[in-house]
Amino acid sequence: MTITADQRRQVRALIITGMGLNCEVETAKAFEVCGATPVRVHVQDLLRDPTPMREAHILVLIGGFSFGDHLGAGVVFANRLRSHLEDELRAFVAAGKLVLGICNGFQTLTRLGLAPALDGQYLTPQVALTHNDQGTFRDAWVTLKCNPASPCIWTRGIELIPLPIRHGEGKLVTLDADTLDALEEQNLVAMRYADQSGETAREYPDNPNGSTHAIAGICDPSGRVFGLMPHPEAYLSPYNHPHWTRQKINNVLPDHGLGRRLFQNGVDFASTKLV
Repeated sequence: MTITADQRRQVRALIITGMGLNCEVETAKAFEVCGATPVRVHVQDLLRDPTPMREAHILVLIGGFSFGDHLGAGVVFANRLRSHLEDELRAFVAAGKLVLGICNGFQTLTRLGLAPALDGQYLTPQVALTHNDQGTFRDAWVTLKCNPASPCIWTRGIELIPLPIRHGEGKLVTLDADTLDALEEQNLVAMRYADQSGETAREYPDNPNGSTHAIAGICDPSGRVFGLMPHPEAYLSPYNHPHWTRQKINNVLPDHGLGRRLFQNGVDFASTKLV
């Protein structure tokens, strides 16, 4: 199916800003270069008037340190959203719309319970992101391996992808062993940390935080709600990659930063399903 520029332009991506969040410019640019229309709204304004959420096709929770990460990364932000917008969030997901959580947004997503939402239990937390095993903030590039069997629409067609991380609380843990088993059995683990050979990373630094089963990103059963710790919005240009000069010399420098592929998947899905 051919997707027109006009179809993509009609896709509205709502990017929540403010209160310690700090990746709104890069994230808005990501959706813009993929043809969509990004809309940035301060969280306080959204809590007073949820109209922008009702008009959006994609809800985006971005990176940063929301509310200073007091009580734990994403906890306060998730509580504010749940207490003011619970019905709106349920309606948004029920309408078949998309949700993306990046880094602090992923932490918020899990605290809200929008993913993994096993057995349709949206807004019931089942996993969380906790402190890195090393006890320190990690800022580095990692290799990610995507699960081709996952229903995640954001990772479609992607096998291996390098992306930067910058977090101190990125270790995914599950409520219990049954929850972990369900994540694996339903292929809701959409993305894992990988080593240089492309195999699942078991050790630091390839697994930068000690995440259970090297999990870097998960989705809900519909594949429309997706959260990940790495920052795809930080790799929109090929020159963002730390080895771009080497890639250029070897004639393997991509035309675009590879992080763009995730956003394009989301925009194209919304273009054909929601507008």
